[in-house]
Amino acid sequence: YPVMKEVEKTVFPEENMHLTKLIPLGWPIFRWINTLIIIPVFSFLGSFISNYGIIILLLTIFIKIILYPFTYKSLISQAKMRLLAPEIKAINDKYPGNENAMKRQQESMALYSRAGANPMSGCLPMLLQMPVLVAMFWFFPSAIELRGESFLWAKDLAAPDAIVSWTANIPFISSTFGNHISLFCLLMTATNIIYTYLNMQSQASSGMPGMKWMMYLMPVMFLFIFNNYAAGLSYYYFLSLLITILMTFTFRKFVSEDKMRAKMAENAKKPKKKGWMAQKLEEAQKQQEAMLREQQRRNKRR
Repeated sequence: YPVMKEVEKTVFPEENMHLTKLIPLGWPIFRWINTLIIIPVFSFLGSFISNYGIIILLLTIFIKIILYPFTYKSLISQAKMRLLAPEIKAINDKYPGNENAMKRQQESMALYSRAGANPMSGCLPMLLQMPVLVAMFWFFPSAIELRGESFLWAKDLAAPDAIVSWTANIPFISSTFGNHISLFCLLMTATNIIYTYLNMQSQASSGMPGMKWMMYLMPVMFLFIFNNYAAGLSYYYFLSLLITILMTFTFRKFVSEDKMRAKMAENAKKPKKKGWMAQKLEEAQKQQEAMLREQQRRNKRR
């Protein structure tokens, strides 16, 4: 990218050739992240560091520092939800079955409101980080600097780091998974499973066993998706997940849950104004109860 950009400026200064557009860097929002942040930092690090494995490590740390405010908000939300998990479970046990789904939801929202917690507050920071993750998905296959560069066991960061290979073609799998197993992809999958486990700890049981199974299925699906991609991409995602896990453990070690529980209890004592979601849930429950009463009247008449 820097070479193509320099050619545009020096060789064709008066012609609008858009040579850099030849490099696939994703949709506009992902392209802007790559061209304005990722590529300049990557090129700067490459100007005085020759090992691209170290460059990717430093780039990952830089991105994590930039995204730290969002990560911190997400960790705060997860901690609150983890503290409320026993009470949410008690509500689920008190109002079992689909016929009590609305009441169960209303009681849960009332609990969140009293404690000053919001189950959606952890989702927004994650969504804000997604464009960066997708931008990196486009960046690594387009970074020609990685071609032929080795790191640890990976002979080429621009190709899969196969540790086990075979010649047989497995139907429906070889086309995406390839005829090998990539070690960085395995490490990424393992850290993803651990990260999923940590997230599941902060969630109350939903009463749907299949949901928990689905959450653990996603990392396995990523194994089949990324196994045939460049080792540099799997290495980056592995580092990103590993740093997030370390940040989660550090947060739990140094942030007092007792103080957070006391603050949530203090929030519960304050008068709360019903939010838009709570009002809508209350209206929906009243409508459901009215429909049930009407149905009971009709059944009695019959």
